[in-house]
Amino acid sequence: MREALINRKTNETDISLKLCLDGKGESLVDTGCGFLDHMLTLFSKHGKFDLTVKAKGDTEVDFHHLTEDVGICLGQAFSEALGDMRGIKRYGSMILPMDEALILTAVDISGRAHLAFSVRMRLKKVGTFDTELVREFFEAFTRHAGLTLHIRRMAGYNTHHIIEGIFKSFGRSLREAVKIDAENKDDIPSTKGMI
Repeated sequence: MREALINRKTNETDISLKLCLDGKGESLVDTGCGFLDHMLTLFSKHGKFDLTVKAKGDTEVDFHHLTEDVGICLGQAFSEALGDMRGIKRYGSMILPMDEALILTAVDISGRAHLAFSVRMRLKKVGTFDTELVREFFEAFTRHAGLTLHIRRMAGYNTHHIIEGIFKSFGRSLREAVKIDAENKDDIPSTKGMI
């Protein structure tokens, strides 16, 4: 099983995160931010990743540190669970409709951290969650997972639908990218011989 357990404690957050890439999409998420819990649960379900997150943060300030640090931990967990990347498909993409929203995500597990985030959102908040934190989460994730991620809003006006579409599409793209390629299961998918 490709698994990882990440513990991160700072003056701002205290996070324990467990990830299994070859799971069933089961999750137990408690970050103290209901909206983030909902998005991570969707990501787990659509990615078929088993995910446990227990996190506390300085939420009396806002959800910034919590969201960013959960992204860091999730990125570290993916990097650790993937190991030398042997046998993975490497690439995954998804165009996902969420009611009126249409979201494209594309992943390259390249060893090169890059986020291309082309998403305009009408609202600055969904409930108490600052929508600009969506980008912060994915910046932290890509930096620590060492992958390239493109996220694009192709249509949509409801901010909740747009963000929900992003997390669902991302889960499905990543699920495809981390799958073991049955025809090349002993191969590292790069002409360099390493990722």
